[in-house]
Amino acid sequence: MELSSSFIHFPNPSTSSPCNHYSFSSSFSPFPIQIHTKTLKFTNPTCPNHRIFAVAVDPQGPQQELPKNSPQRLLRELAERKRGTAPKKKFPPKKFILRPPLDDKRLAERFLNSPQLSLKAFPLLSSCLPSSRLNNADKTWMDEYLLEAKQALGYPLEPSENFGDDNPAKQFDTLLYLAFQHPTGERTRARHVRSGHTRLLFLGQYVLELALAEFFLQRYPRESPGPMRERVYALIGKKHLPKWIKAASLQNLVFPFDDMDKLKRMEREPPVKSVFWALFGAIYLCFGMPEVYRVLFEVFGMDPEAEDCQPRERRQLEDVDYVSVEFEGKKLSWQEVAAYKLCFLHPSKHKFEHPRFCYERLEYLGQKIQDLVMAERLLMKHLDAPGLWLQERHRRTLMNKFCGRYLRDKHLHRFVIYAEDVQEKYEHNRKMRNPATTAVQQSLHGLSYAVYGKPDVRRLMFEVFDFEQIQPKAVV
Repeated sequence: MELSSSFIHFPNPSTSSPCNHYSFSSSFSPFPIQIHTKTLKFTNPTCPNHRIFAVAVDPQGPQQELPKNSPQRLLRELAERKRGTAPKKKFPPKKFILRPPLDDKRLAERFLNSPQLSLKAFPLLSSCLPSSRLNNADKTWMDEYLLEAKQALGYPLEPSENFGDDNPAKQFDTLLYLAFQHPTGERTRARHVRSGHTRLLFLGQYVLELALAEFFLQRYPRESPGPMRERVYALIGKKHLPKWIKAASLQNLVFPFDDMDKLKRMEREPPVKSVFWALFGAIYLCFGMPEVYRVLFEVFGMDPEAEDCQPRERRQLEDVDYVSVEFEGKKLSWQEVAAYKLCFLHPSKHKFEHPRFCYERLEYLGQKIQDLVMAERLLMKHLDAPGLWLQERHRRTLMNKFCGRYLRDKHLHRFVIYAEDVQEKYEHNRKMRNPATTAVQQSLHGLSYAVYGKPDVRRLMFEVFDFEQIQPKAVV
């Protein structure tokens, strides 16, 4: 390579600075490159009067003007090759692209044409129907698998559409189809199928918990809630559900292309739990709670007396048959029981002398009926919401700090009966007061359900205590 430079002096009449203007030019030859380093020292490299010009060949010019082994030509060819093999620009999927919201007219038409507003006599059942009518793909699944599901569950094989309009069982085929469409299935890509399944799942979990709570409360009248919770978990815990699905020969409907026994636990349990809960949500809507018990104990074959369903051994308080002094020698009627301050009796008071005179069993029942009543309310109020959104709303509405606040706003916490040695501690300690008032609130719902039924629980929750009103902290 030949390196030639020429320094040309440009006189500047407007300044008398010793710095001159220079011009630097370089040219490359096609001969082998030989570099000789030489250090150049400038007395003032930042002088503005030094002008350095680099003369180079334009890489955008014609290719034939460049020598064959020119570095500029190699760089140009490399750039063209890179430009030709560069990956195409990826666009975001359609689900991440914002869509304009529906106007009021189109939104109203969608709701009015939805099957969710078709049943005036059964608003809860109507709210769990799919948001749009079933299409050909949905009916194809029903034609192929629905008869097998109904036969395994012990239902008539004729279509449920033959029932009258005043019979909720007319919608059983549709709800049964939705119950088997778990989130990892093929049909859950359709919005109406996915939303319908999650709404049934949301309802079914509370139906199961209330059904088994009532069953064990009546079966073991002297047992505390702790052992009963263990019995319930031993029956419907998520690790036990695959056993019941297989006992009813429903595993091929949940996993039509896989062998359930060969799947890993994390791949097997979530779909089974989703189908199991949604299935009992559909049965409860169409046939009521008695049919829930039939399917649990006859179809799935659950045995409450099985060895693996027994709770762990614990110290049990002696349950005496006599009551407090004011009721000695007197038989109580149900009206007197309803008027007695049974729900307000804290376990610290008389529990060790009279185990029956505390609100623990009523609290256990009240918690389950409270969960179910709130779930039904949310389903009927939010027709277009998926089950996961309803689950989060349900959890936030029934948090302990809110339930206790509902009771305290009605000034009912003053009637809670504590033992004398802990009364001051509970009244002035927020961490102990909130769980106590929440438990009293739930025991009130349990007593209301046991005496008057579910409609009275709705009255207490939404008319007396206003559970849907999440109250902010008072500003002092």
